[in-house]
This record gives sequence, structure tokens and C-alpha cells, in this order.
Amino acid sequence: MVASSRVLARIAQQVRRYQSILTAARSRDVSEADTVSIIRDMLADVLGYNKFSEVTTELAIRGTFVDLAVTVEESIRFLVEVKAIGIELKDNHVRQAIDYGANKGIEWVVLTNGIRWRVYRILFKQPIDKSLVFECDLVETSAKDNQLLECFGNISREGYTPSSMNEFYQQRQAVSRFTIGALLVSEPVLDVLRRELRRIAPSVKVDEEFLRDVLENEVIKRDLLDSEHTAEAKKLVRKSRKVTLRQVRKAVNEKPASLDAVESESAGEQV
Repeated sequence: MVASSRVLARIAQQVRRYQSILTAARSRDVSEADTVSIIRDMLADVLGYNKFSEVTTELAIRGTFVDLAVTVEESIRFLVEVKAIGIELKDNHVRQAIDYGANKGIEWVVLTNGIRWRVYRILFKQPIDKSLVFECDLVETSAKDNQLLECFGNISREGYTPSSMNEFYQQRQAVSRFTIGALLVSEPVLDVLRRELRRIAPSVKVDEEFLRDVLENEVIKRDLLDSEHTAEAKKLVRKSRKVTLRQVRKAVNEKPASLDAVESESAGEQV
């Protein structure tokens, strides 16, 4: 994690303070404008940005203003789409912010109602897509939660760098429930399961398709398998497997010259 222990301590302390502020705001069912004001304060108090010079409501894209844009040294780090604190976040809420980011070449977008926070990375491909990198309920989550601190530490003023955000994205992709679900139905894992089942019941023959069917229909939650993120996770698993296979083939086919020499010497000694 890039952020220092001092920054992480500030984040934990301020999150704890804002938990009561957000709970009170929810009980009053404050408007979107009031929610934006709270988020602007949080960007300053929790994440360390100057709310007067680095957080703006004046960024216009295609004639429409973004709720908030975080800019440091004339470089836009991320956009923030804000909904009223009583509004449940939905996928279509982030579409406008994704369009904003895509038109400006901005990779990161935050969607929040103050309590619920979602951090997305925009995927610049055809068509433009998004990947949900982090999500949490700020009131229910512990202020010292490691995943919360990791996310907020990376998007903080002190911790943000393009390389650290890319590393954060890759790490979150690797441990996401969608990637783990894709791994569970991949060939290597199915092979391991078959071997273990043979140890339990040597006379029972279980084929790969039967195991995959059981996992997909009886073990893994359907919402995980049917999610739009699952296809992306499966691509990641297949790509990783192809890289591993290439490395294995290379190791098998390229025997070091020094090893050949040793074997030749050994053969000579035996003669």
C-alpha cells in the first residue's frame, strides 16, 4: 500500500467520525445537494484533498456538469457521481459518469450516496466498459477494515499514483469473487477435485463436465455466474493459464547449455 501509516490513521479516524454524520443525514433523508456537500467535506477530511482548490463542481463535459471532480496540479484523478443519501445505488447511475470519464480520458470514477461507495475503473475498449473494483457500506464497515483502508489509501491525495492504482486494480481483480468463481470451474481445479474424489471413493468415476455442472448449479451462487463481471474474470483466468502453459513449454524445450555440458562430462566419466 502506497499511503503511509499516518495517512491511514487519519482515514480511519475520519471515517469513524463521518459514520455518525452519515447516519444522522440518512435519518433526515437529506437531498442530493446536501449529500454532495457532505461528500466534498469527506474528500477533504478523509482523503486529504483541498476542497476549495482540488475538488470542483464546475467540470463540464458535453455541456453537462459532473457532480464532483478531483483535480491535482491540473490533472483529473477521478470523477465522483453523487446520489442523495436515501437513494439506492444502481448500475445505471454510473453510466453518465462513465461517459464523462470516457470523453475526458479519465480512468477512475466513484459512485456514492455517502454511505455506499463504489469505485470503478473505466475500460477503454470498444464498446467502452467498466469494472467495479471496490464497494463498501461506510456505516456498516469497520473504520479499520483493511480493504477499506487499502482503497481509500490508494485514492487519497498522498497515496494516489497511476502505477499504484493500476496495481490496486490488478490485485482486486485477482481476488474478486468473480475470479475465484471462474477458477473453481477451470480445468486445473476440476482436475484436483477429481483426484481428491477418487481418494475418497476409488471406485467412483467422476468426469469433468459432471463436476462443473454441480459447481455451477448447486455450489456457486447464480448471481455470481450470471454477473456481467464473470466473463471478464474467465478471460483473466484463461489468459493466466495460457501464460503458465507457455512458460512450462519454454522450460521443457530450452534446456540450459551448462546442463548439457554437465551431462556430457558425466557421461564421459561413466565411460
